[in-house]
Amino acid sequence: MTIAISIFSADDIASHIGELGALLHACVHDGASIGFVVPYGQAEAEAFWRDKVLPGVRAGTRIMLVARKDGRIAGTVQLGCDTMPNQPHRADVNKLMVHPDFRRQGIAQLLMRELEVLARGRGRSLMTLDTRTGDNAEPLYAALGYRTVGVIPDYARDPFGSDRLDATTVMYKLLAI
Repeated sequence: MTIAISIFSADDIASHIGELGALLHACVHDGASIGFVVPYGQAEAEAFWRDKVLPGVRAGTRIMLVARKDGRIAGTVQLGCDTMPNQPHRADVNKLMVHPDFRRQGIAQLLMRELEVLARGRGRSLMTLDTRTGDNAEPLYAALGYRTVGVIPDYARDPFGSDRLDATTVMYKLLAI
């Protein structure tokens, strides 16, 4: 089966809140360090899309890509373009996630490559992101040409609610426009 990547509009997000919530819920419960801590419910996951992502997509400051496989939402990533006036050349990679059922199939790489195409199309020549140090995403980003700026220790709580604090690796990539 093929993987289809598309831009989700605000209406698309609103009509797929349940499935997007299920994706986020599954990723958090699988240990993804994307800002949430277990216990984390489906209603909270849906609220994230409705309250945090949807307004930015409506305002045009955020673009959301969705990967579908076999009719299901398999993954998402967001391009954050809400930068300060002195940073119109920069964009942030936000919340790359692939459902545990669809991992190791190249979906994250496809989403990232398409995100870079969108960034270039908006005149963005610098992409920035952070990822939990040592996570599976770190070598993915490096393989895509992202360079490590540094590591910030004790950046975020462990997603399983322990008292452990994880480091984050800050990365960037210069895009040819």
